[in-house]
Amino acid sequence: METKEHIGVVTQQDARYADLVSGLNQRYRGTPESVHLPRSTEEVVAVVQDAVDRGKRVSVRSSGHCYEDFVYNPDVEVVIDMSGMSDVYFDPHRRAIAVESGATNLRTYQTTYPRWGVVVPAGFCYSVAMGGHVCGGAWGPLARQHGLVVDHLEAVEVVVVDEDGCARAVTAGRSPQDPNHDLWWAHTGAGGGSYGVVTRYWFRTPGASGHDPAGLLPQPPASLLVSAVSWPWEEIDAAEFKRIAQNYASWHVEHRRSTVELMSQLVLTHRSAGQIGLLALVDATAPDAESVLSSYLRAVNAGVSVTPGALTTPMAELPAMPQFVNTRSLPWLQAIRLLGTTNTTLNDPTLRAEYKSAYMRSAFPESHLAALHSHLTRTDIVNPTAAVQLTSYGGRIADVAPDATASAHRDAAYKLQWQVFWNDPAEDDLHVRWARESYAATYAETGGVPVPNSVTDGCYVNYPDADLGDPRFNQSSVDLYGLYFKENYPRLQRIKARWDPRDFFRHRQSIRLP
Repeated sequence: METKEHIGVVTQQDARYADLVSGLNQRYRGTPESVHLPRSTEEVVAVVQDAVDRGKRVSVRSSGHCYEDFVYNPDVEVVIDMSGMSDVYFDPHRRAIAVESGATNLRTYQTTYPRWGVVVPAGFCYSVAMGGHVCGGAWGPLARQHGLVVDHLEAVEVVVVDEDGCARAVTAGRSPQDPNHDLWWAHTGAGGGSYGVVTRYWFRTPGASGHDPAGLLPQPPASLLVSAVSWPWEEIDAAEFKRIAQNYASWHVEHRRSTVELMSQLVLTHRSAGQIGLLALVDATAPDAESVLSSYLRAVNAGVSVTPGALTTPMAELPAMPQFVNTRSLPWLQAIRLLGTTNTTLNDPTLRAEYKSAYMRSAFPESHLAALHSHLTRTDIVNPTAAVQLTSYGGRIADVAPDATASAHRDAAYKLQWQVFWNDPAEDDLHVRWARESYAATYAETGGVPVPNSVTDGCYVNYPDADLGDPRFNQSSVDLYGLYFKENYPRLQRIKARWDPRDFFRHRQSIRLP
């Protein structure tokens, strides 16, 4: 491992300051007195201790992908930027692959796969860092085959503050016999910013043995079958829009525990985008892979009169992919790099955005479909980036009990994400209103949010949504913690009381003390 450099401190007089006080979502910019860039756990402890001693409010950035203002807001005085801690290496003492919290998905993939032929089954987006990604549960293109990232989490190192105001680093492991096991459990789905500063994770799949890192984590498929198609909005009426969405939903409900070699995204765009898009990925090494893919594509298009064509426009998290109108096989890492890095919208550092999420357990009620179609065809907004993206869930995710980790939504079949992007601050109200109104209309029968029941199953904490804590927008009987954590929340509060009794690490949706 490289020698660690001395800590960097950036203040308002530094030319770097403007680039270090905002993240992915340009709606939120902070005014901290300092941004610290530690290169070791010891330096993180020192920064935290100094902030405690001076009574300063702290937040933590891994790569800046937080959708809300939890990192950058007027109350934060000290930002700890973990981008300088990004090593990925084999730890022979723990017989696990260590990943520091500033390492991005792409860095992690491009280290573990070429070196050892294995991967942490993390997310699509190349620039998301592991620090916040993992502790929120973390899913990705291999989740149906290999479960969530936290299903492979062996241990986590966290800088915490005790009731006497003493900062220290603690390592918490998966074994129930570990005296710090509860802190490990809290970092398997409770999101960041509630317990301390994550400095590194160790990964090893349960049951894996030996000292060879090539045998300690899942091997991804050698190659993927990639299909990307679209339907032109001008040829799709309301009935066919609903049929496409319902076909997707019904397939995932029916195959909640089967056909794990396939994952797919359906992007229901605003009509101004011109196309509705579908991406499907299949493990090319699986038996009858081509048959699985063709059967799936037929199922999604069943009863639709329009023949799908090429996907020629970027939408939500997908790049334009006209070359995949006919299925192609790509090496695994090449496919992941293509999907993760080539979307021009997600790589634009000037965009403002609004996001919302939902887990789904059943096919859509008619009221959901009607609301989605109504708001995706509104004429008061003309924004091709406005979309509701449906993504595969289920498979091996469901093999783990809801209380075995803090990730409680194990029975979901697919998930939804609302996304809309824009540049001009003067348009904030227009685009935020579209997201709020379309989301509220979709879940109007349950108080404007997807409460856990037989149809919906709450929200994804890694897509944080401040509106869930606002009674103007969440009119249900389930608060934001019930939507994010379900029955796991009381245990998370008890862990909070043990490990952060001063509530030093907090934001507007952090775990509350009992």
